[in-house]
Amino acid sequence: MKACRFPLQSIPIGMDGVCGNMRAAENMKRALSKASSFSLVEVTLALGIAAFCLLTVFALLPVAVKAQQASIQQTTANQILSQICSFLRADVRLPPGLYKQVCPDPPDPDDPCNWDQLHGHWLNVAQPPDTLYFTNAGKQTGNLNTSVSPANAVFRVKITYNPVPPAGITSVANVVVSWPAPVDPDNGVPAGSVTALLAVNR
Repeated sequence: MKACRFPLQSIPIGMDGVCGNMRAAENMKRALSKASSFSLVEVTLALGIAAFCLLTVFALLPVAVKAQQASIQQTTANQILSQICSFLRADVRLPPGLYKQVCPDPPDPDDPCNWDQLHGHWLNVAQPPDTLYFTNAGKQTGNLNTSVSPANAVFRVKITYNPVPPAGITSVANVVVSWPAPVDPDNGVPAGSVTALLAVNR
């Protein structure tokens, strides 16, 4: 019988080749015991850095959401502005008595249309500005020049007509789309607004 010799003890083994395997296993244990590992301080520092990074990312999320909402509102306001400019130019070119054709016939009860209320106002340059209201989807809501904005209104539109001398057959419409709707840009500071100058009947 052969005996496998180890530093502290000798174990008799009756099978050849087993001693070599046991020596290899003993060497592996010694190698593993000498392997480096992370200390508690290093793990704590790593967790602290990761937590700081996550807090920074979470702090930026509300700013990103707010910027996205402002971008969406600005896009909708520009669409409303384009819609108003198109109507004012079309109103000048409509034959007499056909201005109500800008609204569908029969009217849709779920989609009110009051565009015809603006008919001919571009000639009345001395009148107060026209005020319209629009929903978050860019659809007109409420009546023209109401003193209180409708409950579903998000955007307020003010149209001011200015004469162009000397003939007066052309007027310039100053169109301001602002949000939120309850804030009058003449008396308060809206969250955002877009403005355009439109030459009507030119």
